[in-house]
This record gives sequence, structure tokens and C-alpha cells, in this order.
Amino acid sequence: MPVGFSGDRAEFFHLVKRGAGLELVTLGFYRFWLVTDMRRHLWSNTQIDGDAAEYTGRARELLIGFLVALAILVPIYLGYFLIGLEAERVKAFGSLPLVAFFYVFGQFAIYRARRYRLTRTVWRGVRFWMSGSGWAYALRATLWGLLLILTAGLILPWRTAALERYKMRHSFYGDLQGSFDGRGWDFFKRGWWLWLLVPIAYVIWPLAPFVYGGFKAVEWRWWLSGIRFGDVRLESNLRRDALIGLYWKVIGWIVLLGLAFAAYLALCSALVASMSGTPFSEFFESQEFVKSIPLLVLAGLGYLSVVLAINVVMRVYLMRDLWVRVLASTTVLNIEAAANVSARGDLANALGEGFADGLDVAGF
Repeated sequence: MPVGFSGDRAEFFHLVKRGAGLELVTLGFYRFWLVTDMRRHLWSNTQIDGDAAEYTGRARELLIGFLVALAILVPIYLGYFLIGLEAERVKAFGSLPLVAFFYVFGQFAIYRARRYRLTRTVWRGVRFWMSGSGWAYALRATLWGLLLILTAGLILPWRTAALERYKMRHSFYGDLQGSFDGRGWDFFKRGWWLWLLVPIAYVIWPLAPFVYGGFKAVEWRWWLSGIRFGDVRLESNLRRDALIGLYWKVIGWIVLLGLAFAAYLALCSALVASMSGTPFSEFFESQEFVKSIPLLVLAGLGYLSVVLAINVVMRVYLMRDLWVRVLASTTVLNIEAAANVSARGDLANALGEGFADGLDVAGF
């Protein structure tokens, strides 16, 4: 049974464009409502065997989870900053414990955020849910992370497979338990040549979108083909070059927006200089532009607008379009095994999603 997507691209673009404007007005706090609307759009237009999924999460849950997470994270930041002031002689190594702590905490947040999203996903009236310990997952991820550093990234396929097995083993659709059959060696065989190209891509940067796009396509295909829920399993035939064009489009839009921002700054500078009666060349030579409040305000508004515009581009291409291409390559086998599933599981709170948002490790 192929997976279908019925959503309209223009509708999603209007949704994220409107959301970006409201994010600007609300200083970013509208993003919780925007994320909820995007997930509802993607979930409700994803159809398996003629039935669409449903996202039941609420923006207020995400906002409360984020505020609670901030109440925990901000004192940690502040306390570490004050300790650092008292230990200037070890300042060179002062950031290492903080980085290590937030790496572990970030892995915990990733697990709990996935647990939240899964418990807000319903198909045919039956909820997905997740058990397991976020701290146990964080410990596994940290140990694998140390091995990743020691092996210069070569162990990444085995790390990904091990962590995914833990997550899927604790994932359920009703009373149907999940599992993951993907092996690290299979992942490595499909993408070993990409590892060889990474050092070259660092030097010849135009190769980076090809390398990264090819890697993500290989990872998506490998990951989807390893997912199981009881006897229900997925298969993907995603091509290696299926996602490369999306990354190039994002890069192209970022370049265009950067040029537009540069032209905007030049226009604002000329306008402010003319209003002050100072010649344009002298305005910059005398460093007057640094003290100009109107110019700083205009530059700040322009910068925020460009950042939000880039977010719109990334959400359209790397969220909606990527979602559609991945789904188009996916087939569900033995779907009849999910016909008589009993509802199980409880809702998870949004604290993990709040931590993930606060640490900038959230996903869709």
C-alpha cells in the first residue's frame, strides 16, 4: 500500500508566510502555534490505505513546556556563568563541562520530544505512544558520541542503528510494538563513498549540497526500510539524488535574500544620510552610521525579516517538499496486520519538546 499526500503546496506556503509575519509581531512566540499548524497540515494530508493521520497536539502545550524548560535551563546557564567568573584560571577549559552537560541534556530532550509527538499522532482512531527512559537513551547516545569522535565519524551508521533500535523498541501503535531491522553495516555500504567525499566537500564547498543531500537520501531510505510495527513494515525506494535539488534551492534563496538585504541596507543608509544632511561617503567615513538610531532600527527590522524569510524557505523546501518526496517513495506492507489493534498508552507532557526547543534540537 503506497503512502499518499494530498496537501496543497500553496496552502502550506500561505500558512508559513502568515506564521512568519506573526512571529515578527509576537517576537517569536507565535512559533508554537505555527509548529502546531504545520504538523496538522502534514499529518492530516498523509494517507495510508485511504485514511489520513491526525495530529492532536496543542500550541498551548508547547508554550507551557517551553516556559517550564526555560525555568530550568536559565538558572543553569546563570549559575555556570557565575562559577566561570570565579574560576578565571581554568577559563580555557571552563566551557567543556557545560557543553558536555547540554549534549547529554539535548539527547534526553530529543527522546522526550519524539515521545510527545508520537503520543499526539493518531491513525484510524488509535494512538501511537512511547515508553522507555529519556535518560537511558541519553546515556547510550553519549557513549556512542564518544566513539563517534574517536573513529572520526566512521561509526555513525552503527550509532544511528543502535539508537533507533532503542527508540523503536519502545514505540507502539496501540498494542502493536515497534522494532527496527536496519543494520549499521547496510547503512555504511550504501553511503561509504559519501564519507570519502566529506573532506573534499569542506575544501570545494559547492560539493557540500551534493554530498549532504545524497547522505540524507541514503539515510531516509535505510531508516524507513527498517521500521516495523508487528508484522507491518515499510519499504522505501528513494533515489540518492532525490533531495539534492531541495538543498540547492534553499541555498539559492538564501543568496538572493542576502543580496536583497545588502541592497536594503544601502538604501536605508542613503536615506538616513540624506535626512541628516551628511554626504553619503562622509556618513561612513566618520562612523556616524554606528551611532545612528534610525539606521540601527531599520537594519534590525531588515535582519529579522530576512531571518524569517529564510525560515519560510526552509520550511517549504526542507519540511513540506522533503516530506512529500520521502512519502512518495514509501510503501507499507502487510497493512492488514494493523486492522485489529487495541488502543493503549497515555499522553506524554510537552516538557521534552520544550527542552528540545530551548536547546534548538527540535524536529518535526
